[in-house]
Amino acid sequence: MSHNPPSVNELTQQLIDFRDARDWRQFHSLKDLILSLNLEASELLELAQWKPEDQFEKEAQTDQMQQRLREECADVFLYLLLVAERAGIDIQQAAADKIKANDAKYPVEKSRGTSLKYNKL
Repeated sequence: MSHNPPSVNELTQQLIDFRDARDWRQFHSLKDLILSLNLEASELLELAQWKPEDQFEKEAQTDQMQQRLREECADVFLYLLLVAERAGIDIQQAAADKIKANDAKYPVEKSRGTSLKYNKL
């Protein structure tokens, strides 16, 4: 049986319901949500700290690291949803718009196989 994950809007509503049931909106200023997002991103970053790239890639395939990565990625994503909701941003549309802008900024014929920034192409 196939299981469909909730949509971004459904996840956002679940987060709001969770937050409001605990009366936590008072702690969720836009500034504090952005700070929390970055703290969670730092926890994700910490998983790779001091490890050579090839070692980390290998470790990332283990069950233990997969679970840790899964949890930290979820924390980052959930705070991002709260930031977007608080700021009144449709995160799905913003992401689609950004991909389109990047496509224009980094045309395939100039960007393929290079990591140069658009203003250095």
